[in-house]
Amino acid sequence: MKIAVFSDTHGVTRPMLDAVSRCCPDAVFHLGDHDRDTVALLRRFPEIPLYNVAGNCDFSSLAPNVLTVSLGPVKAFLTHGHLYHVDYGRVDSLVYAAQEAGCQLALFGHTHIPYHEDVGGVKVVNPGTAGKGRSLTWALLTICENGGIAVEMKDLDPHI
Repeated sequence: MKIAVFSDTHGVTRPMLDAVSRCCPDAVFHLGDHDRDTVALLRRFPEIPLYNVAGNCDFSSLAPNVLTVSLGPVKAFLTHGHLYHVDYGRVDSLVYAAQEAGCQLALFGHTHIPYHEDVGGVKVVNPGTAGKGRSLTWALLTICENGGIAVEMKDLDPHI
């Protein structure tokens, strides 16, 4: 199972749409800032399941702050990250929340910095920013039938 993970698009959707078109994922996750950018995904790829959470810039959003999603043998914890203070370079409260929810995977954005590491039995992934910054990135996750999780950080072309 392939999952495309984006965060912090901030109104810039074209590079994200191109990446989804190229990789043909089984699902897409958007981790906030601007969750309204998911409308472009829904219009262009109505057949691909889309899961999204609200970020700190998503005022009056109807999206939840936290979402758990089952991906075969893996359960994922999705959040933007600002409520777990990830902007201070620590992921301990995020990992604890994922563990409490029974998740093996914790996905967050907010910092605009790509990151992935195994912490306390949880694979923690930040796809970086897909909209604003010097380097635009996203994450491609591969979930294996045995529960293995592979993470590939990918660059986006901002000029598309």
